[in-house]
Amino acid sequence: MGLSWCFFIGLLLAYASGKKLWDVPVSQAQQHSTGKLHWEPQCQYQLRHLQDSARISALLPPRLEGHWISTGCEVRPGPEFLTRSYLFYSNRLFKAYQFYYWDPSCHNPSHSLVIKGKLRLRQASWITRGATEADYHLHKVGIVFHSQRAMQEISARISQTSGGDCSGFFPPGRSWAPGVLYEVLSAKEGRDCTTALGFAMHELSLVRVEKHYEPLLQTQPSSSRTVEELYLGDIHTKWSERLHYRPTGYQRPLQSAVHHVHPCPACGIIYRSDEHHPPILPAKAKLPMQLSGRWVSAHCEIRPAVLFLTRYFIFHGTNRTWEGYYYHYSDPLCKQPTFTIYASGHYTKGVPSSIVRGGTELAFKVTCARVTAIDQVTVTMLNSSEPGTCGETGFWSAGMEQDITLTNGCLALGIKLPHTEYELFKMEQDMKDGSLLFIGERPTDGSSPDRPEKRPTSYQAPLIQCAGATGVFSKHISPRYLGKEDNNGNEALKPLPMAFLLSLMAMQFLRWD
Repeated sequence: MGLSWCFFIGLLLAYASGKKLWDVPVSQAQQHSTGKLHWEPQCQYQLRHLQDSARISALLPPRLEGHWISTGCEVRPGPEFLTRSYLFYSNRLFKAYQFYYWDPSCHNPSHSLVIKGKLRLRQASWITRGATEADYHLHKVGIVFHSQRAMQEISARISQTSGGDCSGFFPPGRSWAPGVLYEVLSAKEGRDCTTALGFAMHELSLVRVEKHYEPLLQTQPSSSRTVEELYLGDIHTKWSERLHYRPTGYQRPLQSAVHHVHPCPACGIIYRSDEHHPPILPAKAKLPMQLSGRWVSAHCEIRPAVLFLTRYFIFHGTNRTWEGYYYHYSDPLCKQPTFTIYASGHYTKGVPSSIVRGGTELAFKVTCARVTAIDQVTVTMLNSSEPGTCGETGFWSAGMEQDITLTNGCLALGIKLPHTEYELFKMEQDMKDGSLLFIGERPTDGSSPDRPEKRPTSYQAPLIQCAGATGVFSKHISPRYLGKEDNNGNEALKPLPMAFLLSLMAMQFLRWD
């Protein structure tokens, strides 16, 4: 049902926005400067930098030819730990490697998949703004085991869940032979034994390519390095749904083997690997969970069901309380704000996860929340809500913050108070020794992890630490201001394009975290 609504919303978007089939990105000359002001706190700069998006452009239609690789160990729902290496050729053929592991450092390989097929780009997505829809056809899928244990476990799953065509695919009691490639899918022979693996390549049905311009601080201020990222469709958080799910969001992006972030120790290892020689990444020590400080999104985040947002969190470790700002937008570059949610509460002491190695389990209680409507679409929707269900109905106006605690949340935005969520956290260091915070991935169906059994088994895009426990953040930035100043030196409000029908319908299915 969610997908059909998203399709309808996409139709409304095309009608309301009047865009052409391909939504052409804004040139760099039209963007605002993202230079950091000497007085500006790092958190405030990062939030402004995300809104400006001056160094990001989307390639439409996307250019896929080339080699795309993971930049580190990835975690999929389950959990599954893997790295990926995808090659796309000019004749639309592709060859994809997926390397699976026993551990969250991607140091101990289990098995590798080599996937061959053909991909055809179609049109700009009517569901996920900024994405391109694609059709793919698999020719063959092969598997190579890297241990006897992996062979025994997977062969048993295939024998138990597959039909007669797959029974006896691996002879009983056969010992593991290194380097042997077993064909588990063949379009030519009409055989598909991949169901037991939870394998599907629906991620190829949704594509987005972004080009980033990373500043080179050690040279001239105007110098930059190009980084190209390939976003493919997200994987459903529920195992039983992933074989049928058609993506509306993205998973962790791959980066161009030529144009990737530097330094990137994992990139060269993954680039040189194949199904017989899986990448073995250096083992990582688990970092202690030290939440104290301030954390902010590194990029505009895109969620299933057409949600675009950035996040900013403040954790107070002394009394385990937290504050969070959720900035929502109507576009994939987070330049057209719609509303902001502020929430606060407290959290429990973390315990190591028994399901997701390397993760920490916590419970978060949300006790207070406030909402600021930015555009007139949101104002109209909130003023039309049932009295007593979302703040003071009839008194919403653009830029005005309302406390929704006394109405037990906001029904129109899907917020219920008080509210407890069972979370999964992980901390890592990036390639420049900065701190990263991974928070559990939201359920694909838009629900909340409000029960222990719904606790995530994978992660969202990481947040970066912008200030320690003593960091100063004088005031948060209203997302309707993009750094322009009026004649009096005050921040000027930039007019926002509106797709009234799109936003009005989309709000009814909104979930936040």
